Amino acid sequence: MHVVIMGCGRVGSTLARSLEDRNHTVSIIDSDPDAFRRLGPSFNGDKVTGYGFDQEVLEKAGIRRADAFAAVSSGDNSNIIAARVARETFGIQQVVARIYDPGRAEVYQRLGITTVATVKWTADQVLRRILPAGAEPDFRDPSGTIRLDQVPVPEVWIGQRTIHFQEQTRCRIAWIDRLGEGMLPTRESVIQEGDLLHLVMREEHAARAYSVFESGPEEN
Repeated sequence: MHVVIMGCGRVGSTLARSLEDRNHTVSIIDSDPDAFRRLGPSFNGDKVTGYGFDQEVLEKAGIRRADAFAAVSSGDNSNIIAARVARETFGIQQVVARIYDPGRAEVYQRLGITTVATVKWTADQVLRRILPAGAEPDFRDPSGTIRLDQVPVPEVWIGQRTIHFQEQTRCRIAWIDRLGEGMLPTRESVIQEGDLLHLVMREEHAARAYSVFESGPEEN
């Protein structure tokens, strides 16, 4: 892939190096040429001085051959404008914008621009660690319909087949973390002590799913 990044701060420079480590080509844009020092001497991509919402600057960064665009500067407005130019003017489908205001991030998410709201992400991470299981999901799709939760298996379900668990809770086990490795359940899989289940469910079924999850399997 060829990826164009706007913003060479801590996030942008880390992202650029990570992409190069995975053998992708990168062009990074920043209005401050001193910012490129964060990339280090081993960076082989293009460094373009300018503003990422300027079409000529984007052209210089190879936006027409780009597979993805990431706007991760420190300004919400700049990131959104650049993301919209990349998507609407140059037709880039994979566009991500870093947004500090979570309310605005949700609006642009609905417009088809994937957003990363730093404050909201951090707050959600804290919430998931202090609230009871099921209170806050690991992921919720933009429409709010589907959620992904990770939960340690309660003792009452140990020894039960995963197929029975899914039928009774009305959720699907996306994968199981077992002894430090991920595994995909089959019809014959059995829940074991220490399993960490990653569950996909509809938001409207969450309350029932957790009720069944805690109370244990129904008798056949």
